Amino acid sequence: MEISDVRPDEYDRAAELWEASVRATHSFVTEVDLDVFRPLVRASFPEIAQLAGLRGDDGLLIGFIGVADGNVEMLFLDPAYRGRGGGSLLLKHAFAHFAATSVDVNEQNPQAVGFYEHHGFRLVSRSALDSTGRPYPILHLTL
Repeated sequence: MEISDVRPDEYDRAAELWEASVRATHSFVTEVDLDVFRPLVRASFPEIAQLAGLRGDDGLLIGFIGVADGNVEMLFLDPAYRGRGGGSLLLKHAFAHFAATSVDVNEQNPQAVGFYEHHGFRLVSRSALDSTGRPYPILHLTL
């Protein structure tokens, strides 16, 4: 696995990875919510200056991380590659190259919370609603 920039012609692939990852890890998200989030996520890629992709041996994008102002805004992996160290590689890349020091994570996704805590993040606050006003509590973590 290697890390490189996500190219604009890969944004559709990144959006597919986002959705596959959400379906595998966010059982609380409804189909209606996915329909709302899908275009928002796709439209966000050009706005994230620090966006890195994880590539498999064949060069295909299998995951990505996006950081803005030191906050990990997104980290998603192809479900087939979970548990193989790719998320840790992306996060370590974000520490080293993007000065990532914080992340917001869905409280209802305990695997993600555990992942970030394993990498040294600690809870600093909680919001009852997500950024779109939906009842998905967000934990604000920092190093």
